[in-house]
Amino acid sequence: MKTNLSSQIKLDLIPKRYYAPDNKIEFASLCREEKVFTQIYETIDEGVAKIANAVVETIEKSVEQKGKCVIALGSGNSVLPVYAELIRRNEAEEVDFSKVVVFNLFEFYPTIKGNPSTLDRLDMFFLSKVNIKAENVHSFNQEIEKSDLLEACREYEAEIDACGGLDLVLCEVGTAGNIALNCPGSSMTSGCRLTLIDPVTRRSVSSSYDLETAPTTAVTLGVGNILSAKKVICMAWGENQSKIVKATVEDKASETVPSSFLQMHRNAKIIVDLSAAESLTRICHPWLVTSCEWNNKLIRRAIAWLCEQTGKPILKLTNNDFNEHGLNELAAQYGSAYNVNIKVFNDIQHTITGWPGGKPNADDTDRPERANPYPKRVIVFSPHPDDDVISMGGTLKRLVDQKHDVHVAYETSGNIAVGDEDMFRYILVMDQIQKEFGLDSETYLEKSKQIKEFLKQKHPGDVDSAEIRFLKGRIRRAEAKTACNWMGVKPENVHHLDLPFYETGTIKKGDLSEKDVKIVKDLIMSVKPHQIFVAGDLADPHGTHRVCTDAVLAAVDELLDEDFMKDCRIWMYRGAWAEWEIDHIEMAVPMSPEELRFKRNTILKHQSQMENAPFLGDDDRLFWQRAEDRNRATAKLYSSLGLASYEAMEAFVEYHPIR
Repeated sequence: MKTNLSSQIKLDLIPKRYYAPDNKIEFASLCREEKVFTQIYETIDEGVAKIANAVVETIEKSVEQKGKCVIALGSGNSVLPVYAELIRRNEAEEVDFSKVVVFNLFEFYPTIKGNPSTLDRLDMFFLSKVNIKAENVHSFNQEIEKSDLLEACREYEAEIDACGGLDLVLCEVGTAGNIALNCPGSSMTSGCRLTLIDPVTRRSVSSSYDLETAPTTAVTLGVGNILSAKKVICMAWGENQSKIVKATVEDKASETVPSSFLQMHRNAKIIVDLSAAESLTRICHPWLVTSCEWNNKLIRRAIAWLCEQTGKPILKLTNNDFNEHGLNELAAQYGSAYNVNIKVFNDIQHTITGWPGGKPNADDTDRPERANPYPKRVIVFSPHPDDDVISMGGTLKRLVDQKHDVHVAYETSGNIAVGDEDMFRYILVMDQIQKEFGLDSETYLEKSKQIKEFLKQKHPGDVDSAEIRFLKGRIRRAEAKTACNWMGVKPENVHHLDLPFYETGTIKKGDLSEKDVKIVKDLIMSVKPHQIFVAGDLADPHGTHRVCTDAVLAAVDELLDEDFMKDCRIWMYRGAWAEWEIDHIEMAVPMSPEELRFKRNTILKHQSQMENAPFLGDDDRLFWQRAEDRNRATAKLYSSLGLASYEAMEAFVEYHPIR
């Protein structure tokens, strides 16, 4: 079973010379916009191996020179794969940690029952699994009085100085551009201190530590402490980090993005994978730093960028526009700007269709979906019980109205995303109608009592009881069925898969297993679809979308030799977190103002996910607002390029199974 196929989705094949050039001269040219040394690797595993090599080399060199190596360690999710690799090497006797001195980069303060500890996390994932001596591990005292904190911070810095200073800092670029817990607003010379954790970082902490509410303050080594280290290795993985990586590496250093102060360090290094590097100039706009290997997608991206730079639609771009913005090479290759313009205009025009299932009895040569067979059997896989309508509600409605046999499969129960207040409302209703509807049985009364008692004693981070999880799951089911009924999906075509990996009762989920894949596989076999729609939202901050996508792709992989799969197309949609870039979009389904309003009303059927939804991420807008803004932005982009002007659009990319 292949469980990580989503990580192998290559929307565009980036030439290796952009991220791993053959010589230093070409590297210098490609990286001229980058103000801190940055290395890009195709996969996280490759990046992790290189970081582990650098750590081992630093340890050996420092121990040889002064008898010990002093390292400050971070505890974020990005660093954990590095620790796993170092543990493996320690077990293989490839590295010795007995002379390594460790300083904890930051610690939550003060100690409150139920609050996490970064030292405990470091110990769990690294320190306890290698031969680091206990007396060589230093951290902040969470129990010290606040009045003594300033002096304690100075003493912590003195301990580092007494060890000869930091030989290495190993950390990550935070989601808010923080380095350690130096959040936006931290100065370049800041020292060890108590700091307020910004909202974006708190959400990241909540996810990492499986908490509903993250701590608000922490003690951290300052930017100045980190910059005083002999070497700093900072890492970032995944497309959701790409914008902050660009701000760190290419933008002017500022307190707004504390990680950008690494530009001031002579021996700092940023290590990223291709996904995290996608906003860097050499990856995103390579024509600005080198000659390009032009393919259809890169040409489309370049022209969309040129339209943005000039404020012109595609068909009004001139040879002079190409020359002034570094695209003369492209115009020369096609003979003139006009030839490029026509090619790209037609290419994007052909992505637009009001028939997402294919238009019957029509010439489908230039349409994204084939005309036949008609009607099609369609499965829309939805990670949570509302992603279908948030991400592709307009398209789903079109498919139903155009008489296709549409199935909706909700992969998880979504129970953890229901707030206690929303759940308790249903308990109160059932309490009030129990006699009238014959609910006053001993079983119900006992369970109602247990739920109320549990809620009274519940602390942040506590796992809900089985009864509460069941009830929250049924609330999500009822909302989903109401929305599907509103859409016109047949009741028998609504499937609740309840994949086992999700049912942990906590934010942290289990690993994808054969059981999960079999459930998906059985549904596909029973429907034998001509179309599958699947989440491509790989930037989902909680990872559930990615696991759900992996479950579908793993099932598809095992069914590739089935005859019906040879006539099945797989379309990836995106939802609340991001939209497909214009160069990747292969099908764009327009919506009228009325259709967009209908989509909004369908999303609103999921009442538990409105104001009280616990996982809104870094965006304060509600899901229906995000969906509308995203769909309108896609339509506005098409309009600005000189194509038809619609109220809104939903966009899709075709997935081609890897054989």
